This record gives sequence, C-alpha cells and structure tokens, in this order.
Amino acid sequence: MQSTASKRILTVAALGLVVLARAPFADEHGPGAAPNGISLPEGYKDWRVVAASHRDDNNTLRVILGNDMAIEAARAGNTNPWPDGVILGKLVWKDARHEAWEKAVVPGEFVHAEFMIKDTGKWPATGGWGYARWKGMDQKPYGKDASFVDECHGCHTPVKDNDYVFTRPAAIP
Repeated sequence: MQSTASKRILTVAALGLVVLARAPFADEHGPGAAPNGISLPEGYKDWRVVAASHRDDNNTLRVILGNDMAIEAARAGNTNPWPDGVILGKLVWKDARHEAWEKAVVPGEFVHAEFMIKDTGKWPATGGWGYARWKGMDQKPYGKDASFVDECHGCHTPVKDNDYVFTRPAAIP
C-alpha cells in the first residue's frame, strides 16, 4: 500500500511530465546562456524523473529531472557524491487547482527551469557544481552577472553533507 506522500509525489511527477510535454519553453533559436556561460542543456525535455517536490513556502510544484548519468547514479544509490557528468534539472510551476477536482494541486504558471551540473574540476569553489536558471516561458537567463551562483550555492550550503543536493531520488518499485 502506497503512502499518501508517495501518491502525491507520483501525481506531481506525472502531471509535471504532461505539462512538460505540452509546453513550449523557448523559440526555435533557444534561450541565451546563463551569465556564467552555461547553456540550457539540449534534450532536457526528454530526461527522466528523479523526484518531485512541493514547496509550501512559495506554493510551487517541482519535477526534478536527470540526464542518463544522473538516472544511473540515482538507481545505483551513487548520489553522495554524485559523479562528474551528472546534470539535475528542476522545472518549477506555481500551484493551481484542477477545475474538475478541487483537491488536486496541478501545475499552473511556469516559473523557471534550473540546472546543476557536476564537474569537480571546473567548479571546485561551489562544491563541484555549476548552476544556471532560466525564468518564465520565454526562458530568460537568470542573473545580472556570473556572481548569481553565489546565491545558488549559498542556498545549497545547508545540504553540503548531501553533496549540496536537496533532492532525494524517489523510490521506484
């Protein structure tokens, strides 16, 4: 028997994938690079789900995706530390209510896509992670200059002992 929390995570993940499959994220030329030079990863819309989460503080649903290397690491329990080459992506939507099922929280307005790229040689000052974010449906790169990563890394410092990653890969039977 699945717990209510497990059912909620699976529901959020499934709904996120439906929205992801139907939503246009950028024009045909794609969004620009983040101020630190990181480009929006190609093919991320086809990545698999690592986990899902809900934040009560800002009323957002999140689907955490991973490249193939991230999925392999998550399934093998090789996440502390995550191996170099892993990319984790987080797609974030504001909470909305399903019009035919008021108790269902579903993805509403798209907020942003953010990515963490593991490369211990390239980003040693931030625990081996490169950070980037693109805001809104037009995927505008976040940050005025490359120092925006200080904000990202500062937020992730409380989970330093978990390789700076909040996400706990969802268990799949």
